Parts: sequence; structure tokens; C-alpha cells
Amino acid sequence: MLIERLQTDILILGSGGAGLFAALHAHAVDPALNIILATKGLLGKCGCTRMVQGGYNVALNPGDSIERHFMDTVEGGKWLPNQELAWTLVNKAVERVQELENEIGCFFDRNPDGTLHGKAFAGQTFDRTVHKGDLTGIEIINRLMEQVWARPSIGKLEEHRAVALIKARDGAAIAGVLMLDIRTGMFCFVQAKAVLLATGGGPTMYRYHTPSGDKSMDGLAMALRVGLPLRDMEMVQFHPTGLLAGPDTRMTGTVLEEGLRGAGGHLLNGAMHRFMDKYDPKLERATRDIVSRAIYAEMKAGRTTPNGGVYIQMSHLGPAVVAKKFKGMVDRCRDCGFDLAGGLVEVVPTAHYFMGGIVCASDTATELPGLFVAGEDAGGVHGANRLGGNGVANSTVFGGIAGDVMPGWIAANPGFRTPDEAMLVAETERALLPFRNPQGDINSLREALLDAMWDDVGVVRDAGGLADGLIKIAAIEAELLATGVADTDRTFNLTWQDWLNLRSLCETSRVIALAAMRRKNSRGAHFRTDFPDPGDFLTSRFTVARQVTGQIEVGEAPVRFTHVKPGESLLRADLAAE
Repeated sequence: MLIERLQTDILILGSGGAGLFAALHAHAVDPALNIILATKGLLGKCGCTRMVQGGYNVALNPGDSIERHFMDTVEGGKWLPNQELAWTLVNKAVERVQELENEIGCFFDRNPDGTLHGKAFAGQTFDRTVHKGDLTGIEIINRLMEQVWARPSIGKLEEHRAVALIKARDGAAIAGVLMLDIRTGMFCFVQAKAVLLATGGGPTMYRYHTPSGDKSMDGLAMALRVGLPLRDMEMVQFHPTGLLAGPDTRMTGTVLEEGLRGAGGHLLNGAMHRFMDKYDPKLERATRDIVSRAIYAEMKAGRTTPNGGVYIQMSHLGPAVVAKKFKGMVDRCRDCGFDLAGGLVEVVPTAHYFMGGIVCASDTATELPGLFVAGEDAGGVHGANRLGGNGVANSTVFGGIAGDVMPGWIAANPGFRTPDEAMLVAETERALLPFRNPQGDINSLREALLDAMWDDVGVVRDAGGLADGLIKIAAIEAELLATGVADTDRTFNLTWQDWLNLRSLCETSRVIALAAMRRKNSRGAHFRTDFPDPGDFLTSRFTVARQVTGQIEVGEAPVRFTHVKPGESLLRADLAAE
């Protein structure tokens, strides 16, 4: 098959905060480098960073400290984070926010004295989440895009999906990426000296989910197929307050940000009773995993709202105050028939963020030379639970690091690597499989996966449910592989794209379930009713999944406490006692 060939020094997959920062930093290091940004959608209009409402965690206030931010991150992650990654995050976040304001041109909300305003987010001991109202992501992405467009030498491949990572012929490094031009249906191979995987997560295999439907875990599925190790794959974060607008709208699952609970919002069950006091002394400001499980327990007990969730109430804070502080969410709720400022809004736990990802070093390098990873594709930063506000910090911090590192790596490892042509052919044929099969009902298979993951591999798990989930996932994938698309025209063939999305979701869903089966304790986002104890933090281990000769193997590795051990603290005694 004829495949178009392109060459570039650096290929960046993804145009969220990680990808855009990487492009700008790499260009700053060496403006002569050829850099291509490739994205599944339109630059600046897709990806999860744009959807960020809440804000950006950074220790700027004199009463706060990077040590305090670090301890919140590690303790919130239930002692599973890679401490070198977490330490890099909290240190570089300070530098990156200053860069966002002073060089990128972002405007964040400020206090009367001119300092950046930090709002309250759950699981943190200080109000350090800086923001632009409740539309922080749009502010960051819009300003980053202005900077990218101002540098016309940064190439752009819009509406191109990455199909496969292609190794060099000797298997010793990455040679480039097989891409699919969604607009034409044609394949192209982008040969690159360095590749950044920043496609984002997107756990859209759950009945209730936050990301848009085009987010389908493609990056982790591709990494799995080239044998890269994935850690913490059982750790799917459910945001407690996804909008529950009914079954017939895509708005269901959209996040109502954590700042609502941080500001004093109340959760009420269907009987209009506030219930968080039964589950955690921090009430609505408990971490996301605890609040999600509390809501799920109320749902299982039948104490639900008309659409099957619970309510969030803000009216006691004053409708005018709520309307001013949370304008974006008030408008969004109004569009769905809810009055957030003065009434009640139905919410449900919604699959929001993926803490698992590719094993990487603090300089974003992976096990495969020439391949780097940043953002939600990378594992280890958050451990078992991500603090709200640490997500966009993670993407921008490590995206910038990748951009700083890749030019140096290229200088030390010059030249293009010859691709494995057999792998190119095999991956092309793999993507074309549905054109060789009889037409089937892809949507019904997707619906079946949504139910299987929500029911069996969701907020609360056990061995029986996980085993059932694995059987269902295997059956769904088998049927998908026998299912084709009717339209043989590959031009903007969205049914074909849905098929490819679903295959990636099936592959990653299996790994989530297998890793959840392997972890026989309950940590953070992973809760098993048959193993409710969190285990000994001092002997903490994280799961590592790898595909070997077509089979998924899940093992474990010990957490290295390089900065602080359970029972210790980096904080001075007077701070810890506050």
C-alpha cells in the first residue's frame, strides 16, 4: 500500500497543554528544528486541557510551600506516586505559572493586593488553586495557541490520528509514527528523530464520563502494542460531580468543578438529606475518591434523584455570589434546565482522569529511546488519586520539560532511523480490518462496553465483578473484530473512526480490569469490597502491565520513597500542626 512519507526532527502527538508547551519550549531551545504538532481534531479546539474548569495548583502564597504541596500530592495519592515526578511537579509548577502569565499572556484571577487568587480544592491543606474564573483551561489553551500560531515554523497536522508507534528496523529505538489523515482516509508515515506522546487519557469507556467521545486512550493502546510498561492502570479517577442531565444528552457526565464543594456546596441525596457526614469528617471537601464512593453508596441504596444520582446545592451561599463566582457552570447548568445558583442540580460520579500511564523518568523519557511522554499518557505522578488542580499543572510542567529535553537528545543521537517496514504494513492492515468485514452495529458494542465498565470495573470493585467484566470486554472486542463498516469510502468516514476508537478502548479496558484484579487492597481511586484494607503504606507497590507476545502480563514493583516515607513529613512541625 502507498503510504505518504514525511520527515521531521520532532513529532508531537497531541495539542493539549503538554503538546503545545513542548512545541514552544523545543522551538525556544533550537528555532532551526523542524517541529510538527499532530492532533486528532483541530488545534486549540480539542483535547482535555481546554475543558479544565477548576484551576492550577501552585505554591505561591507565603503561607504555603512546595513541601506542603508535595505532601498533599503524595498523601492524596496514597503513597503510590513516583516521588521524583511529584517533586518535579510541585517545584516546576511555580516556574510554569509565572511563564504562563509573563510569557504566554494568561490572565488569572487576583486578590485585591494583586497576588494570584487561590481557591479551595478538596484534599489540600492550602487554597493554592489559581484560576481564571471557572474557565481556566480555555484561557491557557487560547493563549498557548496564540504563541504557536505566532511561530509559523511549527508545522501542524490537524485531523490526523496516530495509528501506531513504529520502531526502527533493529527494534532499538522509535523511528516514527503511522498517521491517518481523517479528512482523506489516507495513511502517512512521519519519520521523526524524537516523538512526544501527549495524546491525553480519556476514560470514555464508562457509562458516565467527562472527556469528549474522541478521547479514546489511543496513546496507551499504541504504547501497549510496542511493549512499553504501563503502571497504575487500575487507577481511574471518578469526579464526584458530573452533571446528570438524563440519558438523551451528551451533557451528562460534564464536570461541575471541585471549587463548588470547596466554596461550601452541599451534597444531598434524593431524600434531600446531606449525607457526607456518614462517610468522612472532611464532608464535601474529602478527596474525589471518597466523595465518589459516598455518592455511589447512596445510589446503590436507592436514595437517588429522578435521574438516578444525587443533588448539589449552592443556594445557601447566595444566588448572586454563586452566579458571579461560577458563571460558566451556572450557564451550563441553565442550558440543561438546572438552576445552580438558586436551586438543585443532579450529579453523578463521572470517569474523569486516568492516573495510570506509561512508565517514564522525570525528564519524560520512556523505555523506548527517542520516545518521550507527558500529560495524562504518563503514569506515576499522581499515584492512586489526583488532586484537583494537579492535572493541568502536570501537563504544562512535563510538556515544557519534554520540549527542553528533546533537542538535546536529538543532538546526542543524530539522524533518522530506518523504520520496520513489516510493522508499517501490519499496522496499516490492522487499521483497515473493518473494511474487510460485514457491517455491524458498532454503537451497540460501545453501549455494551459502557455498561460493562461502569457495572464491573467502576467506582467499587470485587473479584467476581472484575472477572465478569473481563469476559464481557473479551466478547465485545471479539464481536468488534468481526464487525465492519458499510461505507467503503474512507474520506471523513466517522464510522471507521468510531471503530478505531472502540478498539483502543477495549484494549485499555482489559488492562484496567487486569490491574484491578492484581491489586488486592484498596488505595485511592481503586476500591475493592473484598479487599477494603489499604495495606501497609511502607511496603507500597504499584502495578506494572506489559503486553508480551500478544498477552497482557501484570506484575508489581516497589514504590521508592526518595523524599519522604509514610509516617514522616517534609513540613516543619509548626506547619504540620496548623
